[in-house]
Amino acid sequence: MFFIKDFHFMKIALKEAFIAFHKNEVPIGAAITYKDSVIAKSHNLTESFSRITAHAEILAINLASKFLKEKYIRECTLYVTIEPCVMCAGALFWSQIGRVVCGASNNKRGFLYSGIKLHPRTKFVSGIMRNQCEDLIRKFFFFKRIYKSTNIRLSSN
Repeated sequence: MFFIKDFHFMKIALKEAFIAFHKNEVPIGAAITYKDSVIAKSHNLTESFSRITAHAEILAINLASKFLKEKYIRECTLYVTIEPCVMCAGALFWSQIGRVVCGASNNKRGFLYSGIKLHPRTKFVSGIMRNQCEDLIRKFFFFKRIYKSTNIRLSSN
């Protein structure tokens, strides 16, 4: 079930995804809230950091945990533009996050497709602002295919 505030916070995650897009990163953004305030936000930085684990969700979980000075973020909500992968689902499981709100599904690498489950207490909803989230991912990979064939980079990094 969606709430009006979910649209507001998903827009913040989507802004993070746009930042990733312009850095030539897979455009996935995340924001974590606690008591209806954003306490962490991030986007994919795997290329920038040359680190495969620098996914938006994991970076945001680390920031939220640091902010709360807790390893468990049970009272938090993660807003993420695309369904988390198996690795991120594992991090979400261990963080015991209270709620995950997802934009688009990920039929190739998402945790649902893989049969992985989140923590039993974690509520999961999907589909908020789905079209905007899907469009950004689709455009990114469309441009990647075009530029790959011409050897031009998407950004100046």
